[in-house]
Amino acid sequence: MRLLVTGGAGFIGSRFAHLAIARDHEVTILDALTYAGTMTNLAGVKDHAGFRFVKGDICDPDLVDEVLPGHDAVLNFAAESHVDRSIASPENFMHTNFLGAGVLLESARRAGTGRFLQVSTDEVYGSIEIGSFAEADRLNPSNPYSAAKAGADLLALSYVRTFGMPVVITRSSNAFGPHQFPEKLIPLAITNLIEGKKIPLYGDGANVRDWTFVDDICEAILLVLERGETGRIYNIAAGNERRNVDVVEQICGLSSVGGDMIEPVADRPGHDRRYSIDASAVRDLGWRPSGTFDERLAETVAWYRDHRAWWEPLKARA
Repeated sequence: MRLLVTGGAGFIGSRFAHLAIARDHEVTILDALTYAGTMTNLAGVKDHAGFRFVKGDICDPDLVDEVLPGHDAVLNFAAESHVDRSIASPENFMHTNFLGAGVLLESARRAGTGRFLQVSTDEVYGSIEIGSFAEADRLNPSNPYSAAKAGADLLALSYVRTFGMPVVITRSSNAFGPHQFPEKLIPLAITNLIEGKKIPLYGDGANVRDWTFVDDICEAILLVLERGETGRIYNIAAGNERRNVDVVEQICGLSSVGGDMIEPVADRPGHDRRYSIDASAVRDLGWRPSGTFDERLAETVAWYRDHRAWWEPLKARA
């Protein structure tokens, strides 16, 4: 297939581009190259015959109308995704995450694109004390980031019902792995320790997240693209629920430092206590995580230790 991957110079999008090229798909990336997107993430594929890069904003309808036709599918990874930034500047998240999705959907509708995959997040469900959210559960986002993503999901589903567009949605749990911008918990913790700095930890650190290795998320997304049912939502989660404090303590152990390198800081507003989603639907398609959390976290710590030249410039400009 010929795929248009928006946000493909970012963390998950770039890892997906590598996977898609390896599976003999042609890939066009449309990315604005904001602070979290970098061409170094695409070093392994940018010279491939089936690869094309276009710098631009998904909110630019003229550009999207120029780039999108001729592709068999659109995968929308493009998003502002850091909750802290959404609290500081909500308008950026409304613009990219909601309006941008709308521009892509409308362009894809006019072009008659074969499939539209909206990449979303488990955060749209909000917090849950007991059990796990299923795809049909009520959305209850807690911050501008997740609210804008929830709005985009609903807009995408409306294009199925109103226009008969072949839309599918994935909602994944917290991703981690190589090439993640070092503002997120795991890469921030790893890189701070490498620099001899403490790890800031919100509140009591007992907030629970389900961690899924980035390449496993990409495998699930490709599977949904190829086999998913139009109009369906597919949760993606590996079942690695951990308290934030336990994750950073494990990173300290892997980095041969003590827990005194963890520094509690004031909690952020609206901080969800626990995320948990039921991933039965994507598992029914045949998806399984490729390794354990412990294995993948150790690999991730080692990758950041060995790739200071990648993350130090990004951290300096953040």
